[in-house]
Amino acid sequence: MEPGFMDMSIKIVIGFFLLFLITRLLGKTTIRHLTPFDFVSAIVLSELLGNGIFETNVSIFYIIYVVLLWGFLMIVMEKYLLKHRSVRGLLEGKPSIIIRNGKIDREQLKKNRMNINQLLSSLRQSETFSLREVAYAILESNGSISILKKNKYQKVTLEDLNLPVSTTYLCTTLITDGEIIEDNLKELGFNHDWLMSQLISHGYNRPEDIVYADWLYDDGIYIVPYQSKEA
Repeated sequence: MEPGFMDMSIKIVIGFFLLFLITRLLGKTTIRHLTPFDFVSAIVLSELLGNGIFETNVSIFYIIYVVLLWGFLMIVMEKYLLKHRSVRGLLEGKPSIIIRNGKIDREQLKKNRMNINQLLSSLRQSETFSLREVAYAILESNGSISILKKNKYQKVTLEDLNLPVSTTYLCTTLITDGEIIEDNLKELGFNHDWLMSQLISHGYNRPEDIVYADWLYDDGIYIVPYQSKEA
């Protein structure tokens, strides 16, 4: 039996204001700062409301009760997590340092199920286009990345230094996870012999030994091996 137009309209209006009330009580957390717990809770709450709206045998009072109860549990959990830091880390997760002193921590990448391409994408979204710029990178519990750049890549305006404006070049990835990016190499006008000579000049004999390498026109090649030479 299909729900009546009036019954469904009343449920939608009530559900709308209930969600608005719960959202206001939970605070001004943006989508970018949602934790996995917040994300799952929001999905379950929307499912509870959505199912109740289209089920004719579910009365408005049941919808009000279910939404308010779930919202109450969410609010209680949020207040509890604010007071108990140990439990907060367990439920929300803890930040992970995935780049330390300019070196990628591959164990942390594996632990957080992140590959090199995902790392590079996250860095680009933070206006960081090369690993050479990064001193530290922290993967936050909500999936965003916080970056501390090396000193020479810190933002300083040319106006402050009274310097002329120079051309800005985009860095091009040449190797990821031991594999050569053929299209990028060709686009730069380079070949395998050139790339191998670059690797050998830096002490590496095979692309398979490189986790990441890129090329910047005015700064040359930058290489990150799977294992540092000191090891």
